[in-house]
Amino acid sequence: MVYRKSTERLMVNGPDGVGTLPGLAVDVPGAPADCRRTLVERARWQWRRADGGDPAALAEEFLAAHGLPLHDLARPAPAHDPARSCGAALYVSAAAGASLIGAPVGAANPAPALPEVAVVVYGHGPAAPPVPASPGGRWWRGDWAQSWTPRQHADAVTAVRAAIGRGDVYQVNVVGHAAAPYTGDPMPALGRLAALPGARYGGTLAGEGWAIGCASPETLVELAGGRLITRPIKGTRPATAAGRAELLASAKERAEHVMIVDLERNDLARVARTGSVRVDELFAVRRWCDLWQAESTVSAAPADGLGLADLLRAVCPGGSVTGAPKLAALGLVAALEPVGRGASMGALGWVAPGRIDLGLTIRTAAVDADRVHVWAGGGITWGSDPDAEVAEAAAKAAPVRAALTNS
Repeated sequence: MVYRKSTERLMVNGPDGVGTLPGLAVDVPGAPADCRRTLVERARWQWRRADGGDPAALAEEFLAAHGLPLHDLARPAPAHDPARSCGAALYVSAAAGASLIGAPVGAANPAPALPEVAVVVYGHGPAAPPVPASPGGRWWRGDWAQSWTPRQHADAVTAVRAAIGRGDVYQVNVVGHAAAPYTGDPMPALGRLAALPGARYGGTLAGEGWAIGCASPETLVELAGGRLITRPIKGTRPATAAGRAELLASAKERAEHVMIVDLERNDLARVARTGSVRVDELFAVRRWCDLWQAESTVSAAPADGLGLADLLRAVCPGGSVTGAPKLAALGLVAALEPVGRGASMGALGWVAPGRIDLGLTIRTAAVDADRVHVWAGGGITWGSDPDAEVAEAAAKAAPVRAALTNS
């Protein structure tokens, strides 16, 4: 099995889980730039639904047990000590996020080798030399197979519009999936994906039999300067002068965007100091690859005693990839999407005392032993045109697929 041979170069089993061999640079989104070439994996914990328990609480406990207490995010962090744990990669799937708030988790993950939650703790070691050429073989990717046809996707959009008409929901994000067979080492291809222009959360994370590549531009939640920050993205047009003007002028896109900004304000307010929530920037247009996207910035001061587990329950899954109201939207998602969201529409990034930086895993791919998986979708409102929504999802997926072409 080619992928497992490649993984063995990266991973070695040990008493604390699976540890990265020394000498390999860490490419986790959000990892401190000054530390990346000296990070060495110290411990790992993974969770799947069959394991039971509360994954958010278990992740917080695991981090504390390995020198990364995140029980009170409002407390000033101690000075960084290179002799102790530096921080940790944190991955939370959309299904895990739904389970945290008691929402339906939807269809099965199309890549069952992926955990639903992964925490990887890193300490410091010798500076890593350049990564040698992989013995895993040249990357080859076959044809994509869609989880649904364009017509089925359009019918799902129509079903959401009908639910909006009944007053069940105001907006729902609908996501499609595609998979392709592959051979060879997937990591260079995932690295190309992570390097796409506009990828604020460009990076990779790998485990036994799985890997994730992320090129997300969207902040799910960040803790910086004593404030919690989220940057929801809603509204997409081609990255042309005409596309930018059209996005700025679109009443439909602005209404959809403001609806999600309001949802994110409410999410942060649940874990914020009273009166501290504010919208710092509204409907700024920024570029990701060949698309313009509208982004806002919402921030708040964390409430005293707020821990990582409660923060994850407040913000996962991200409002821009669920809809409003969130629980009702997730119920419709579970009923309509034929394939689980897997590594997409979740969270991936870095956590440490005094510093959290988690990206929303849009523009994300995952690999298992023999297939590569991608997801893309968009927010549906009463004003959505089904065929236009299908085309928008294809436009978002195109750069991701292009990065995964044969090498």
